[in-house]
Amino acid sequence: MAEEPNWRTSSYTTHESCVEVADNDPYLVRIRDTKARTLGEVTVQPVAWKAFVDFCKAALGLLPQR
Repeated sequence: MAEEPNWRTSSYTTHESCVEVADNDPYLVRIRDTKARTLGEVTVQPVAWKAFVDFCKAALGLLPQR
């Protein structure tokens, strides 16, 4: 059974580009636009979300060097 979403915003978002993420469900990560919540959400598997976040961190130089 799916968890009730626990929506949060990143500390890196600004008022112009704000998204919310609910990643408390072990099977789904939900993403939505803070300014247009009623337009729906995108859902992805946690492994896909982790890959996306890691890609973004690497692109910004935020991941430790191996």
